[in-house]
Amino acid sequence: MSTLVVFHHALGLTPGVAQFAGSLREAGRTVHTPDLFDGQTFDSIEAGVAHASAIGFGALAQRGTSVLDALELGPEPVVVIGFSLGVLPAQRLAQTDSRVSAAVLCHSCVPLGEFGGEWPDGVSLQIHAMEEDPLFLEHGDMDAALDLIGSVADAELFLYPGEQHLFADASLPSHDADATAQLIERTLSVLGPTGRGDSAS
Repeated sequence: MSTLVVFHHALGLTPGVAQFAGSLREAGRTVHTPDLFDGQTFDSIEAGVAHASAIGFGALAQRGTSVLDALELGPEPVVVIGFSLGVLPAQRLAQTDSRVSAAVLCHSCVPLGEFGGEWPDGVSLQIHAMEEDPLFLEHGDMDAALDLIGSVADAELFLYPGEQHLFADASLPSHDADATAQLIERTLSVLGPTGRGDSAS
């Protein structure tokens, strides 16, 4: 059974991110939700990105490894899920850490060369975004996603109707319940056999 690690977006570890993780637990998964911002949350993406910039985007990306080490995981594979800014540590782990068996990148995508020139063999990939999300379209994320989909054997790109960025966070006005339900269903499809688990951190 795989262990899931969900990395939050630029607003921090919001109730909506926790709710998303809870939906995966209800499906019998062990899920961890590390807090990259040490308890701080923000009311706007701009404020959250400014905070992330002060920490350093490279430092945030590297925190993923520290998170996995701190969890003291067993031999089970890890599935990383990143929401927007959380794609940085999630994608870096997927490309550089042999413990990761799959990555689910939501609302964002980083060019393949940012963390190495290749995607590891055997690591599954899903990318999820709204088809008219200006942040996804205008900041190179769509181009990066199409490049990954074209170069990774086990990869899927899912585009949902709408223009909202953080559509999977139920605590935000941008939430889309139908798209979130599909995202959860598709996330579960990349996981291994079901088991019961309640872990969170």
